[in-house]
Amino acid sequence: MLTLDLKNAPRWHELAPGVRVQLRPLTTALMVSTRSDPAVEAVPEEASDEERVVAFAKALARRAVLAWEGIGDADGSPIDPSPEAIDAVLDVWPIFEAFQLTYVSKGLLLEQEKKRLRALAEWSFAGASDTAKPARKPARTARRG
Repeated sequence: MLTLDLKNAPRWHELAPGVRVQLRPLTTALMVSTRSDPAVEAVPEEASDEERVVAFAKALARRAVLAWEGIGDADGSPIDPSPEAIDAVLDVWPIFEAFQLTYVSKGLLLEQEKKRLRALAEWSFAGASDTAKPARKPARTARRG
């Protein structure tokens, strides 16, 4: 079943102990705009799937991150999100993985669920046969009086 969150409000996601990010809802508009991001479109055709995934994740994060906690500069002073800082944070492998699992995968799971439901609908009618048994005798009709 597809469950909808009608609030559609930003949410906090914990990406590592002490590191939280506030992210916009993962909407169709956000995904579509990310697909046409100049950094995503600039990925060479011969790039690996991994390179494409990283470029897409960074572009998505630059659109989605509203605020964060637990992220600082080299001196340990808190810093605000910026495109450069967001890219640098996603270069940290455990943070990247957590972002993919807690945020991006939800959109992908929804896409998989849509495909599964579509396949299920197509499968359920494929090769369908009658399940009712044929009548043994003709049905009686009511007499008019």
